[in-house]
Amino acid sequence: MENRAYSPADRLLMNLDQAVRTLFGRPQVTERSNPADDLPEVELSEAQRDHAARLMRINHTGEVCAQGLYQGQALTARDPAVRRSMQRSAAEENDHLDWCEQRVEELGGRLSLLNPLWYAGSFAIGAAAGIAGDRWSLGFVAETERQVEGHLDDHLGQLPPDDRRTRAILGQMKADEIAHGQKAMDHGGVQLPGPIRGLMQVTSKLMTTSVYRI
Repeated sequence: MENRAYSPADRLLMNLDQAVRTLFGRPQVTERSNPADDLPEVELSEAQRDHAARLMRINHTGEVCAQGLYQGQALTARDPAVRRSMQRSAAEENDHLDWCEQRVEELGGRLSLLNPLWYAGSFAIGAAAGIAGDRWSLGFVAETERQVEGHLDDHLGQLPPDDRRTRAILGQMKADEIAHGQKAMDHGGVQLPGPIRGLMQVTSKLMTTSVYRI
């Protein structure tokens, strides 16, 4: 199926389907199981549960952004090998999306109302990066994953030590983000200029601050 030649219209419809699944349905996940499946739930205070749910809501929205980014880049990627690599990474990010949603529900939280806005913005950025060229697009992926890794470390530091279910999910996500970033560089990604990296950090801060509340 990977060898089939899709037209631009086909790819646009496939991306539309992916957007609907990401925002309003269940994402298409891989064969991997949830890292928290075999871990017991622990007693958390109401404040701890609320804070953990909000952190996982941020991570869920981050995965919504990742889907938009990868789908936009895959739509405009020029090298079929790069496109396939991004599509596999997007599938693994779908695992994260599903795990985060499950954990938010378990903690009694809700998903962000801003997800459609962040998906649309990320898709546009991803498509623009792809148009700029595969090397820049892959560099954008690598920098995004590096910044996500930092956010995950911060969240792991804020969670109660006994909340092993949430920590297991974030730990696997972190390992995957590192692998995705390295894969992007291995495929020819280049380091982005400092001003672009700084703008990405500002945008990320805006996302995390708004989604924690809304």
